[in-house]
Amino acid sequence: MPSPFPGMDPYLENPALWPDIHSSLIAYIREELQPQVRPKYIARIGERVELTDLGRAYIPDVLVVHPPLSTFGGPVAAGVLVADEPVTIEMLEEERRVPFIEIISREFGDVVTLIEVLSPANKTGAGREQYLHKQRDILYSQVNLVEIDLLGDGRATTLARNAPIAETPYWRYIVSISRGALRGRLEAYPISLRDRLPRCRIPLRPEDEDAVLDLPAVFTRCYDVGGYDLLIDYTQPPPVSLSPADEEWIAALLAAQRNGVKIRENPFHP
Repeated sequence: MPSPFPGMDPYLENPALWPDIHSSLIAYIREELQPQVRPKYIARIGERVELTDLGRAYIPDVLVVHPPLSTFGGPVAAGVLVADEPVTIEMLEEERRVPFIEIISREFGDVVTLIEVLSPANKTGAGREQYLHKQRDILYSQVNLVEIDLLGDGRATTLARNAPIAETPYWRYIVSISRGALRGRLEAYPISLRDRLPRCRIPLRPEDEDAVLDLPAVFTRCYDVGGYDLLIDYTQPPPVSLSPADEEWIAALLAAQRNGVKIRENPFHP
């Protein structure tokens, strides 16, 4: 059963669901691009390791337990109170593995294009600072950077979001493209809740034609395979912050679909 939304489903922004949808997006984006870029290029999934703040949201995978130097019940010196030795538990910083897609040259093995699908951690706190640091490093290279942000909440993080332009009201989501050979120009696909997802250009080397990422097809595959229609209660409001206009539109959309009426997509994004 397809999502009731014409494009991105705001219910999937739920932090409990996002890790699963994020992994699926990475896998199916690679699957979509691989036939287009081979044999000159290869799309592959990479992982970088980031350390997380255990005090906020994560439970560590590994604990180091140091036994006490002595057992309880030892002798007590006259007039001196001595504490028993405790067991010491050392909590290690957790490593969070963040997948991304890199398109590499088959001949030389160098990275030509990096595709990032942003997660909540990329848009808040220390995770955002780590991401921006890596983003700046890429800008000093010849690597093309494609940033896919399908999360309405969190701070502006993609290059297009932070560009010095007047932001229009329909930019809830965005795909940002920075070409290594044209750093002075950004390409962006701004997306509202009422838009279908775009079919995006994915740059390779300047002498080669762009690949095309069919985000609507990728999203539909993620939704169908993930069984989200069985996990999401569409009678409840989505667990994200929305404008009053978007809340009203969502309520009308879902009510109409329950009554068997199809709502027309945004006429400005055919």
